[in-house]
Amino acid sequence: MPQTNKKSGLKDDKNVRAFLAKTIGEDAESDAVMNMLREFRWNMTLYRCAIREVQTKFEVLDEELSISRVRNPIDRIESRVKSPESIADKLRRNHLEFSIASMRENLNDIAGLRIICQYIDDIYTVSDMLSKQDDITVIKVKDYIHSPKPNGYRSYHMVVEVPVFFSEQKHSVRVEVQFRTIAMDFWASLEHDIRYKKDISDPAAFAADLKDCADIAYSLDVRMQKIRDRIK
Repeated sequence: MPQTNKKSGLKDDKNVRAFLAKTIGEDAESDAVMNMLREFRWNMTLYRCAIREVQTKFEVLDEELSISRVRNPIDRIESRVKSPESIADKLRRNHLEFSIASMRENLNDIAGLRIICQYIDDIYTVSDMLSKQDDITVIKVKDYIHSPKPNGYRSYHMVVEVPVFFSEQKHSVRVEVQFRTIAMDFWASLEHDIRYKKDISDPAAFAADLKDCADIAYSLDVRMQKIRDRIK
């Protein structure tokens, strides 16, 4: 079974209430803030449940493939729900209203899963198996493996919609799933850490070095897959 790492992304109610109050310009004890807090908590529960639904699907697929293909294509699974601060920041950057309705309508990545695979072809195999399940609706796909970002970032992104069944109602919830190889994830993790350093003396050289490292990591992925294919 692949290793799993979870981050809820939701702080205690007092901190969330204070943040909501500041964001919408209301007193923290006001009815408007308390109502928004209740609705926010309910929606975060929906997103966490959606993550569990999709994660279980990957765990089942991984167990099946470990038997039929003599190895596990999934190295590990990571999950997280965006924090209120991250949600507000993304809405603000996109010039969108900060509200529960706006976040549900406009943000596809509040609930996120990262699937780390061993080889590039594992990514396409596992993502295709997920997309063919009859309770999964694929909303959007971005293939940054074949078409990497200018900085060298490679990954395969899917936005899917999954049903979450509560006691009295079914809810359709969107989850973003990112697929990476171990090498892609290693590069992306370090790039994310380095990008926020404030004392970069030569940004252009810095960006060029990171791009070179991304290309080297991808070359390693391709070469390791070719070696594996020869052995098979």
